[in-house]
Amino acid sequence: MAVWYGPISGVGMRAKRGLLLGLVLVLGGAVVATAFGQTAEVWPQSDVDKMPAGPAKDTVLYGRKLFSETYSVIGPEVRDTAMRYSGNNLSCQNCHLQGGTQKFAIPMVGVYGVFPQYIARENEVRTIEERVEGCMERSMNGRAIPLGGKEMKALVAYIQFLSTGVPVGKAVEGRGSPNLPLLTRAADPKRGQAVFMDKCALCHQENGQGQRKGAPGEATGYVYPPLWGPDSFNDGAGMHRLITSASFIRANMPFGTHYDKPDLSAEDAWDVAAYINSQPRPHRDHLDADYPNRARKPVDAPFPPYADKFTAEQHQYGPFQPLLEAQNASPQAPR
Repeated sequence: MAVWYGPISGVGMRAKRGLLLGLVLVLGGAVVATAFGQTAEVWPQSDVDKMPAGPAKDTVLYGRKLFSETYSVIGPEVRDTAMRYSGNNLSCQNCHLQGGTQKFAIPMVGVYGVFPQYIARENEVRTIEERVEGCMERSMNGRAIPLGGKEMKALVAYIQFLSTGVPVGKAVEGRGSPNLPLLTRAADPKRGQAVFMDKCALCHQENGQGQRKGAPGEATGYVYPPLWGPDSFNDGAGMHRLITSASFIRANMPFGTHYDKPDLSAEDAWDVAAYINSQPRPHRDHLDADYPNRARKPVDAPFPPYADKFTAEQHQYGPFQPLLEAQNASPQAPR
């Protein structure tokens, strides 16, 4: 379940001007999705099975397997202990749906050509390989894949392949998740629990632990992934931020939802995301070192320190408009 997001400061400036809030581009770039149903571009589609036989195709196919069946290749239950890079039994496509190809479901399409780029979380320019490593350590709750190894090369080759035909640096419509209006109140986990039981529990179970494909120890992953608990993403992952998770949920959940015909209201999406993110999950140490330039820290990062005087609870649940306005008014705010 690899989820990557960049600085939200640009979103804040748009919200300040009264527009809908856009979800930050996957893999760290600040790209805005258009409102539901307003995209015009033809969505790029690449078919690896049509590649000519040879090492290039083999590498991309291995990357696709790593992406879609992460648990079976580098998960914590694989037989070769040296290959246990992931700390949970999720797959990258648990959040980057359909192997990273689904429009507005945090896809990989077009991602390759925007790297290297500045990433606020580390306050430096990073390569795509470094972003993959960050995902392994956070969303997969594991350890970094060697930069020059077979697995890293295959994952990058697959991400590059999905960007076939997309000009370098182009912000493709359909990346990230669609805009989601900000609430004027704090998101309500208690109300979100009722939404979860009504809309989510059938697949993810009432305890949020998902449905396995096989028995524990078989490295077969999940039919529906756990949303919290020991086998889920840790609290340093992008999906643990409320704006990120609520935007994704509204566009794509319950599973099978199409982004321009959401099943949940915006209010329900905010509240159910708040409920999910209020549940226990693995902890990542040293989160206080993230976003060393505090002025560029996303307003929904649920961990201190902050550059403003708002409470940690408001950073976790909102309302976010006052935080965005304060961030944009700061002399250190990105311009």
